[in-house]
Amino acid sequence: MESAVLRTEALSAYFGETEVVKRVHLRIPEKKVTSIMGPSGCGKSTLIRCFNRMHEMISGARVEGKVYLQEQDVYAMDPITVRTRIGMVFQRPNPFPMMTIRNNVLAGYKLNGIRLSSSERDEIVETSLRGAALWDEVKDFLNRKGTFLSGGQQQRLCIARALAVNPDVLLFDEPTSALDPKSTAHIESLMIELKDQVTVTLVTHNTAQAGRVSDFIAFLYLGELIEFGPTGQLMTIPKDKRTEEFLTGKFGQEEKR
Repeated sequence: MESAVLRTEALSAYFGETEVVKRVHLRIPEKKVTSIMGPSGCGKSTLIRCFNRMHEMISGARVEGKVYLQEQDVYAMDPITVRTRIGMVFQRPNPFPMMTIRNNVLAGYKLNGIRLSSSERDEIVETSLRGAALWDEVKDFLNRKGTFLSGGQQQRLCIARALAVNPDVLLFDEPTSALDPKSTAHIESLMIELKDQVTVTLVTHNTAQAGRVSDFIAFLYLGELIEFGPTGQLMTIPKDKRTEEFLTGKFGQEEKR
């Protein structure tokens, strides 16, 4: 098995008394793309929000079990540090609307009170935007608002903002669900390129997308991890009947959270 940058031990997540993620044991391989797949309402987004301690920000939510980042207990770390090292890109692009493109990229430093020289800021902005395959499109407009960009460009700006603080892991929560096919293809290509520098974890219910971009797939159903393995193996010879039924579109009525 590849070395794991993230791993969970008996991880459970609750909303009040309702258990929506159930004792998940999972290893996320380093510098690979791992897709977490399953029907709507099966706990996929909740699971990754436990990785970077965003789940606990919801009133009445709680977590049991362990999450380790490079063998450090995430729940013994400062939450801001965790969210810097485990970045997140959401379903809908969310650049800070009052900030320029440049300041959106640097937002993590400003929010954490980290002072940078002018040359450091310039280098971080260019490197991050290049990493998000956006530099050539925006280099002449860095002082315009991030909302000036198209939806697909805004999503790549959010990726640049996450990359700017040098995370170990990037979590993508259905990042193409609000985008057109061309922008979707662009983001998918970018995720594959990004694994050279960062571990990518993608939440998706789109089996074709998981097949295109993933090295590994975890199949989640009703909060339980049903199956995990290399993409080629899981997509062609799944071990569990529920995985097979999901992949072939024969799945029964989805249960909603």
